[in-house]
Amino acid sequence: MAAIVYQTNKKTGVTYAYESIAYWDKEKKQSRAKRRCIGKVDPKTQQIISTRKRQLPEVGQAPKRGPVPITRTKRSFYGATYLFDRIGEDTGVTEDLKTCFPESYRQLQSIAYYLILEDRNPLSRFNRWAAVHWHPHGDSISSQRSSELFASLTDEARQRFFHLQAKRRVEKEYLAYDSTSVSSYSKSLRQVRYGKNKDHEHLAQISLSLLFGQQSRLPFYYRKLAGNIPDVKTLKKLLADINTLGYEKIKVVLDRGFFSAANINELYRHHIKFLIAAKLSLKLVQTHLDTERDTMRSWNHFSQDYQLYMYSLPVTWDYVQDRPYKGDTIQADRRMYLHLYYSPERALEDEMAFNSRLADLQAELESGQRHPDHEKQYAKYFEVKSTPVRGTKVVAREEALSEAKRNYGYFALLSNEIKAAQEALEIYRNKDLVEKAFDNLKERLNLRRLAVSSEQSLDGKLFVQFIALIYLSYITRKMQENKMFKNHTLQEVLDEFDIIECFEVPGQRLQVGETTRRQVELYNTLGVMPPVSLQ
Repeated sequence: MAAIVYQTNKKTGVTYAYESIAYWDKEKKQSRAKRRCIGKVDPKTQQIISTRKRQLPEVGQAPKRGPVPITRTKRSFYGATYLFDRIGEDTGVTEDLKTCFPESYRQLQSIAYYLILEDRNPLSRFNRWAAVHWHPHGDSISSQRSSELFASLTDEARQRFFHLQAKRRVEKEYLAYDSTSVSSYSKSLRQVRYGKNKDHEHLAQISLSLLFGQQSRLPFYYRKLAGNIPDVKTLKKLLADINTLGYEKIKVVLDRGFFSAANINELYRHHIKFLIAAKLSLKLVQTHLDTERDTMRSWNHFSQDYQLYMYSLPVTWDYVQDRPYKGDTIQADRRMYLHLYYSPERALEDEMAFNSRLADLQAELESGQRHPDHEKQYAKYFEVKSTPVRGTKVVAREEALSEAKRNYGYFALLSNEIKAAQEALEIYRNKDLVEKAFDNLKERLNLRRLAVSSEQSLDGKLFVQFIALIYLSYITRKMQENKMFKNHTLQEVLDEFDIIECFEVPGQRLQVGETTRRQVELYNTLGVMPPVSLQ
């Protein structure tokens, strides 16, 4: 079996590549190897540059047609990229990328594979990875070329990809929608703004919104927007995008950061089914909670599985729609379901958190180091008295504290479709898969900081990271379904696959190296046929 061996000349610093062919020495009765220099390694691209003169084709001579034969001898890591190839087939990602980006889809896939396998590593190290891995593009991609590639991805092609992916998966499942902030040092990006940073960093940012299928557990749409736009103002644009992309029968799950009367009215107007968390201070919620508080905390409404009390009741939403083109306003009643929950464990956590918060506020008042953002809370929970003799005295407003304590452990959900409290809770709790997806984007796929200088490069890089997220989400879903996380981490599974090799030999099919029983079992558990050989 032949392999590529690299050796660096210590005097010149030049790295040469040798073809090493193993053979059995009958006389010495041991394995030996013959080496033949085939070229030197380019320090920038890591490609092998032949040092031998080759015969050029005659002028006018047409290249031979048919399959491109293997003309080199090389050993590459193959097992993990083989897994990604199969996932691309199963999800339709490969076909949809080929349809939308026929000239560059292989490069996009290769970069996505790299982002997954090289945890947190910058794209500048892609060539080093590509030199030892089998991947769709099969060649290096310089930093300049990757920037040009990202900039070449048009918005029209990206939107078409979202549409094709949605047609494959969006049926009757609820779609979790959420947003996150991505920090940036760049001052040249138009949408980088100072806003409420969800990572609590004092940096300018953009916001990234993501739509995620709860049954498929796969992302199929994202959009970026200026970093100073609050969540509550992004929903209207999402609904417009959904309409533009031709999605039908959409159902969305939203946290309470997206709650507003205007947003609820928009969801009704677009005939979209929804499940959304609501603040307890909302009049619609508080009125019914005060009425049903004792009733819902009876044994008949306690769930052993969830260790909390659940209660549902139909309510009426006052629907309002302004029609500027007709100069009038529609007002009507809409059916809605209110789901109330009480968790004794959460009540204890709420009380401890509230007491800690009160202690901080009181310390700020007594020390005279008031924070401008806390003035409303100072006024709500404390009365401050100052005298020349006794100094500053801070007295708690017991009535306000008692009112806050009444709602320890309670939370509420609203839906215009789901009638049962347990079903609503199960769907809402699955929304955390979006938060995990954001963690994957920021940490594993290296989106913690924006490292681009142009809008086009940013759009393209976000898209490739989104493609990588589809693969990661697919693997995570399979591991969860088969309870693999009890004995494995995601990184351990990828590492186990990544050591499987393939061998390129001129005139022969691509050969896959030995696979262990454990590797075969992991492939089967993830629903992928283990590799045997590749035509």
